[in-house]
Amino acid sequence: MSLFPQWREKTEGIVAPDERLPWPQTLAMGVQHVVAMFGATVLAPLLMGFDPNVAILMSGIGTLIFFFIVGGKVPSYLGSSFAFIGVVIAATGYAGQGANPNLGVALGGIIACGVLYTLIGLVVMAVGTGWIERFMPPVVTGAVVAVIGLNLAAVPIKNMAPTPFDAWMQAVTFVSVGAVAVFTRGMVQRLLILVGLIVATVIYAVLTNGLGLGQPIDFSKVANVPWFGMPGFASPVFDANAMLLIAPVAVILVAENLGHIKAVSAMTGRDMNPYMGRAFVGDGIATIVSGASGGTGVTTYAENIGVMAATKIYSTAIFVVAALIAIVLGFSPKFGALIQTVPVAVMGGVSIVVFGLIAVAGAKIWVDNQVDFSNNTNLIVAAITLILGTGDYTLRLGEFALGGIGTATFGAIILYALLNRSK
Repeated sequence: MSLFPQWREKTEGIVAPDERLPWPQTLAMGVQHVVAMFGATVLAPLLMGFDPNVAILMSGIGTLIFFFIVGGKVPSYLGSSFAFIGVVIAATGYAGQGANPNLGVALGGIIACGVLYTLIGLVVMAVGTGWIERFMPPVVTGAVVAVIGLNLAAVPIKNMAPTPFDAWMQAVTFVSVGAVAVFTRGMVQRLLILVGLIVATVIYAVLTNGLGLGQPIDFSKVANVPWFGMPGFASPVFDANAMLLIAPVAVILVAENLGHIKAVSAMTGRDMNPYMGRAFVGDGIATIVSGASGGTGVTTYAENIGVMAATKIYSTAIFVVAALIAIVLGFSPKFGALIQTVPVAVMGGVSIVVFGLIAVAGAKIWVDNQVDFSNNTNLIVAAITLILGTGDYTLRLGEFALGGIGTATFGAIILYALLNRSK
């Protein structure tokens, strides 16, 4: 069997996963998918102190790994997962500026998460997804996703606005993102985070480099680095506390991937459920490879599903092209240096938006699935989970420490299982 599906060429109408546009159009669509994933895939490593070049490179390699493991049957792009941000910051003590000094510890935890995710995928391949949906109903997954955002709230507000000017620039940034979200349309609106960040950075440059009101942006690093070179690979350090804290993110990745594949199934009219286990394994192995190289954990991207929904083009060929483009960008130090000129205050303002959107995404899961909060089981599970995560409730056993996101994740699953026994 060929590693690549034999795509049938199609020039108009809906394009199925096993079909493709003519190659020049496929290339153009691949570029569009790179643009769609770009903002979040670059933002996540910056918020954790990772090298964005490695993250972009690993998003491309991870997408190709996923493609091969699912046999080219499932159209998906794998980018940096925001679900890791809270636990990585908690595990490394990262202050939100510059390179993460404890990067290796985070990488070991990301690899542990990838191993757990892969094992879940193998179980799903053997027995199906029913057990996941039984132990992680919408009330649980919604609460855990919301906690990821709420647990992070203090990071941009306390650590990423060292001066009053920076605090005002954070406000300018989240207002800019909000304006793009509300007052624009089409692709600009889809790239609201990236466009808002660019607008705020331009305003920051005018106020600092032009008017001298704050710390100016230093563009010399961009000029002094080559166009092509090796990214900053890093090696993992396997710390038990970090692994225990970061590994439970696999629960979020499972929920994300499950929802994404169901969405793609609905859009394409193709039953993707037989590929669910292989999709989990592909995502898990991609996360392991990324963590072993210095990259972030990865997940299937809703942004790219949104592009497919808008274009009605579901060809998996597009994602091979997008992955290859990302790999080329990963080997451009000038590209990475340009990304790292974004001011800390602007990143803080974007973080406020992103972390808030993560929290609201949890609530959206409840709304979309019509979770009944007159049911006391749902009410208690959600209430306790939110406070455990937001308050960073930590449990210690000897040298092991399970922080707020970990206790919220495991607590939600166990609490639901205990309280729902009557059903």
